Parts: sequence; structure tokens; C-alpha cells
Amino acid sequence: MPGGRLTQQERRQIALGMADGLAYAEIARRLDRPTSTVTREVTRNGGPTAYRADLAHLATERRAHRRRPAATREAPAPAPLHGRDAEAVRAYEELFTTVLMASGSPRMMARVLACLTLTDTGSLTASELVRHLQVSPASVSKAVAFLEGQGLIRRERDERRRERYVVDDDVWYQSMMASARASAQLVEIARQGVGVLGPRTRAADRLENIARFVDFVSESIARAAEQAREILHTRPGPPSDDTAAPSGPSAPIG
Repeated sequence: MPGGRLTQQERRQIALGMADGLAYAEIARRLDRPTSTVTREVTRNGGPTAYRADLAHLATERRAHRRRPAATREAPAPAPLHGRDAEAVRAYEELFTTVLMASGSPRMMARVLACLTLTDTGSLTASELVRHLQVSPASVSKAVAFLEGQGLIRRERDERRRERYVVDDDVWYQSMMASARASAQLVEIARQGVGVLGPRTRAADRLENIARFVDFVSESIARAAEQAREILHTRPGPPSDDTAAPSGPSAPIG
């Protein structure tokens, strides 16, 4: 029976087996692996409905090569927040980061965005990000600047005048609108090119087609974002006396 980590080919066989409706035990038998190996692999990487072989392999590679802090005196582990399984949260953070990377985000930017998104407060300081991600302050600063430029996070000051980086329910709307503005600039530049290259030339026709396509798509996205924000975005009101729960600072994930 083979040992060691699953290969990418084995993960693809797992995905195919689940698509065919096979039980974990049958998939494991075909791989000559313990059933627990297949079960753990699927559970850690999205579950039976969301398992993707390539994303699971990327997440595993990231876990294997993640830098570990220098050996120091061990600090006591923080108490689980809201009864969460700390290992499951870490695995999910890895998966969420990998999906963001697959959608085009650079690695460090994806890690910072995932870290902020999965905190209950939706905000962390630079030092908190550095501790959680075990990276340099310069890496966090560069990632924050990129994400802020994309409209994905914002900055604010807390009561101690510390700068905090914030992601909230409205940030994806703001990001889409920033993307729509960038697309509008592309449309304008493409149509300027039509005049420079001369109408009825192949290059000008190509630029005009680009302008029309991007204009149509970006306008549709902006309109859909406005509608979704109006329909789906809810703002919590003050809790009633009988439902109010004591509040306190939420600890960072991990």
C-alpha cells in the first residue's frame, strides 16, 4: 500500500470517482489507499460538493512549503473562538487563499485578503497580519497597497489611533465599481485609437470591437452590482433587549 502524500494524479482520480458517485471506500480501494486518507483529503479541501483536484493539490503544496517561524518558547494556544476547530479554520483559509489565487490574485495579496475576510471583526492591524501570516512587514505593506488600489480593502484608525485594514460587506461592490471605471477608461482609449489608426482599417475595427464589448460587459456588471447591493446588502439594526448578546473584541483567526 503506497504511503506519503497524495499525488496530483491521485487527486484527479478522487475527483473523477466522486463525479461518478463512488463511495470513499471504493475510491480508496482503486487508489490502494486507506479510506481515511480519501475522506480526510476531501473534507480538508471543500467537501464532496466543492472538491477540485488541482486546487486541493495547490493548497497542499502551499501547506508543505509554508515558512515556519524560528523556534522560540511556545506560547499557549489561544482558546477556540465560538467553538471552532482551529485546524479546520486553517485548512479552510488555505483553500480560500488558493481559490483567490486561481481567480488571478497574486499569492501574498490573496493571503492577506483571505486573512481579513475570515476574521469576525473584518479588520486587522499590520502587526496582526505579520504575526498571523508569518511574513515581513514589507510583504504586508505591498499586499495592502495592491488590495487598496483594487478597492478590496480600506484603512481606518481605531480608538488607539492604530491604522487598521478593513474588509466589509460593501467592499466587493466597491471593487466591482472600481473595475467598471477602469474598463470605461479602456473603452475611451480604444476609441481614441480608432481615430489614430484610421476608420475602416482592420486595426481600427479591432479596437472598435474591443470598445463595444468591454463597454457592454462593464456596464452590465455595474448595473448588476447596483441592483445586487440594493436587494441583497442588509445593514444590521440595533439588537432588541431580549436578543442582545455581550460583545467583545474578536481574536484574529488562526
